[in-house]
Amino acid sequence: MLIIVDQKIPEEAKNNLRNYGEVICLETENLVYEGISGHPDIFFTQINGQFVVSPNLPQKYLDVFNENQLRYILGEEGVGDAYPQTSKYNAVVDDYYMIHNFRNTDSLIIKIGDNYDLIHVDQGYTRCNLLSLGNKHYITSDRGIVKTLKRYDLKVLYVDPTDILLPGFKHGFIGGCAGIHKNQIFFIGSLKHFHDGDKVESFVQKQDMEIIELYDGPLFDGGSLIFVEKV
Repeated sequence: MLIIVDQKIPEEAKNNLRNYGEVICLETENLVYEGISGHPDIFFTQINGQFVVSPNLPQKYLDVFNENQLRYILGEEGVGDAYPQTSKYNAVVDDYYMIHNFRNTDSLIIKIGDNYDLIHVDQGYTRCNLLSLGNKHYITSDRGIVKTLKRYDLKVLYVDPTDILLPGFKHGFIGGCAGIHKNQIFFIGSLKHFHDGDKVESFVQKQDMEIIELYDGPLFDGGSLIFVEKV
């Protein structure tokens, strides 16, 4: 299994992830602003068993995809250095829904996702702020997303993100701290250092999911953890 992470996440977290698969550390220069320059959820969307990839992603990462026979397709437009150009690929796609601010979404994502129900939210950094646990259950750090998803009768837990680390910013967001593989949810950090940690733990465990904490420290927003099985 390959696990794509931001180069800047804590070393202990990277080392612990190596127990589960091969870790690919992402870093870019002069594409987006520094704080998110290695965030996987800025450059990739997983949909229909493949990746839609920003076409200005450095070639060395496309080489990794090719070497491992990962299915991917290049999006229509590359990411830019400022919002909303930074949010084109930051959609959430699960078994039922594609959720994003569709004013910003790369057009190819919408085109190949025509079998999903689309839910528009005003938050362009949707994946940064929203974690889909499956089975129509979600955790988010954006109150606007909460209001929208509840209109669809979905189960949503809101958490206050102010404890979450994102270097260069006041705080990060809950979606960027985590990734999901099968029935396991991996957090970059420990929920015991998060003031809403008990709520998150209870919500996740009710979905019969196992929590993996990757280091004993505050939750760290690394732009999500992306898990992909090798062919």
